[in-house]
Amino acid sequence: MIGDKLRKLRNEYKLTQTELASKLGISRGTYAHYEINKRQPDYATLKKIADYFNVSVDYLLGRTDDPNPWVSKESGPEDEFDPIREINKLLKKYGIESSGFFDIEQWKAMGPEDIEKVESYFKYIAEEAKKRNQQDDADFKKKS
Repeated sequence: MIGDKLRKLRNEYKLTQTELASKLGISRGTYAHYEINKRQPDYATLKKIADYFNVSVDYLLGRTDDPNPWVSKESGPEDEFDPIREINKLLKKYGIESSGFFDIEQWKAMGPEDIEKVESYFKYIAEEAKKRNQQDDADFKKKS
């Protein structure tokens, strides 16, 4: 059922229903109904969800068990590295996504090593923010 797939994907991305609903431009209640199979998303919403999680609509609908049927399962020298796809994955993975975040033309010139450096930097930023938030919480509790 679609609800099980949605819940699984949302949990893999460590998102709450509210966070994901906001990213999709729908209410939390509407999204919650999708997860418990009380409502079915329309095609436009399915497409948004599929794009967000980088899976196919067919995967969401249970027509295939392969979330990415368009990705070759055998890697080789003919496979082309797509820096934009990799950056988008990192932005989603570390919760840094934002429209207008970068100039696409500059990112297209990057190679795999550059993307690894970007991932390390994003990870560092996310860890530092987490430490800062924990410290802010501790400071707030001391003042209370």
